[in-house]
Amino acid sequence: MYVIGLDIGGANLKTADSDGAARSMSFELWKTPELLQSTLQGMLASYPKPDLIAVTMTGELADCFQTKADGVNHILTAVEQAVPGVPVLVWQTGAEFLTTEIAREFPLLAAAANWHALATWLGRMIPDQSSLLIDIGSTTTDLIPLKNGLPVTEGLTDVERLLSGELVYTGGRRTPLAMLEKSVPLRGQNCPLAAECFATTADLYLMLGEIPESPEDVDTADGRPAMRANAFARIARSVCCDTTGLSEAEAVEISGWLAVRQQSQITESLNQVLRQMDDLPHTILISGSSVFLAEKIVRSHPQLAQATTTNVAEIFDRSISDSACAYAVARLAAERVRFSPDVNRSQ
Repeated sequence: MYVIGLDIGGANLKTADSDGAARSMSFELWKTPELLQSTLQGMLASYPKPDLIAVTMTGELADCFQTKADGVNHILTAVEQAVPGVPVLVWQTGAEFLTTEIAREFPLLAAAANWHALATWLGRMIPDQSSLLIDIGSTTTDLIPLKNGLPVTEGLTDVERLLSGELVYTGGRRTPLAMLEKSVPLRGQNCPLAAECFATTADLYLMLGEIPESPEDVDTADGRPAMRANAFARIARSVCCDTTGLSEAEAVEISGWLAVRQQSQITESLNQVLRQMDDLPHTILISGSSVFLAEKIVRSHPQLAQATTTNVAEIFDRSISDSACAYAVARLAAERVRFSPDVNRSQ
């Protein structure tokens, strides 16, 4: 059974097949939802024709859709039209696959379920311990308790997970700086940040040398490449300056201070999740395109000092790590369809 997994978000599209080939790309769904089908067709053209497509999503929250149900329907229609004649299954937070018809009937089960697929897949690595998965991507952070290899979260929907601390709407790339703090230290005073998306967290980590420059990457606040010099200009603009009015040393200081604030935000939610767990985790799994943040947070947390930390990127190929939810749903579908006659009959 050859399966391709799709993880369809509001800002990124990720694909992976059950053999381990994977890719991801930026796609601003809320701007061009009508291009989703053709974009998926382009991404899938590099793979052999699959026996099955397995889908998970978060893009239904995009504000181009009136409701989440509208978003689920649009995404599933785009997938079905991109792969005509190929069966499509949808992961849901009840830890099973749904047909597209049932997913449309019960859209909130399929909405924002990618974290659950990832936790279900990775949890088998630690089947008999209390553990925690920390997945930090470009936009959000997931803090997922695991017990005996299964996710045991307080919440299942986005809002439930926000309230429980298990979902933190901050990430290592797309988060506007003004969402981290209202002001920053500058020249002995607190300088308010402009409440505009002049710069994002990617610029902080470019300035600090924690992520590499990428001249082909223009998914930035101003559309200029993800280069350190451009990050400097974007950060300067966040305090209503340009690079003639703000020194590079000041930009680095601002970046370092805001990076600490972001890590504190995540740690605050992490502490909330730890208080809700029956036992402190023995094992920490870290993953996502901003896994470097998870490493720093775990390393500095006193309650996690004795835990064993495993970076998923060191187990799988980096491309799989970046598309981990798509790979997880592909592998889960390949296994369950092979061994479940009920799932096969549903097609």
